[in-house]
Amino acid sequence: MQTIQSESGIDVPYERRGDGPPLILLHGGMAPAEYWTPVVSHLDDFTTIVPRRPGFGTCLADRDEIGAADVLDREVEYVRALVDAVDDEPILVGHSYGALTAIEAATDAVASAVVAYEPAILPDDYRRDADLADRMQSLLEAGKRREAVKRYVEQVLHPDGVDDLDAWLAAWPPWPTCVDLAEEVVRMNRAVEQYRLPDRLDVSAPVLVLSGTDGPDFLRESARAVHEAAPHSRFVEFDGVSHAGPAEAPERIAATIRSFLHANSRAVPTPLR
Repeated sequence: MQTIQSESGIDVPYERRGDGPPLILLHGGMAPAEYWTPVVSHLDDFTTIVPRRPGFGTCLADRDEIGAADVLDREVEYVRALVDAVDDEPILVGHSYGALTAIEAATDAVASAVVAYEPAILPDDYRRDADLADRMQSLLEAGKRREAVKRYVEQVLHPDGVDDLDAWLAAWPPWPTCVDLAEEVVRMNRAVEQYRLPDRLDVSAPVLVLSGTDGPDFLRESARAVHEAAPHSRFVEFDGVSHAGPAEAPERIAATIRSFLHANSRAVPTPLR
């Protein structure tokens, strides 16, 4: 494990493996950095760089004072620090909130390509009524931490309902450790609720937007909106795959990323083995 420090002094540990074109993989909301491990195993001819998000298993001295408006900016800041630390222009790959971070980082950082799986962006009509952060905060103030995180799981991962949520959670690897991150998830959700997708993203790099037919409808809608807002974009939807696509179908995801990078040769700065 290595560590990089952002401009504002945040220490971000990251795992670096392999030898080849650099891929920076950004994990999402409640997923740990290890979420990318199944995908990484299919990308062994790349250098994969997997950081741990600030506040998610990392030390953040002023964590309690970070507001929603700062959350996304700080994550973009550490991604840009990682970009500056690699020798070649990296490919930014993100899932959910990590996908939103990758897109925002690419508006300023020099990246050769961006891959975004169902970015955590709310369609305008959905965002106007979004109150998940408020409902989670009310539960936290009432001392109901587990219930607060359950509300997140229900709305984001299972918006169409799940027969037995407790059974599902028992089999979900981040549970119950993720309950410790409840405050961070509230801040993250406030940042998502405040974010508005511009009509045109200021991203010059080629963008691959991914989605799954079994994911939440609002995230599938937003994925298509990101595709339409990016000047140089390709959209791929995986049949029978949910919001957890990189974990459910890592070989298919990796193959699609590889195909996209080959089609956009400038996204691969050095020859693949």
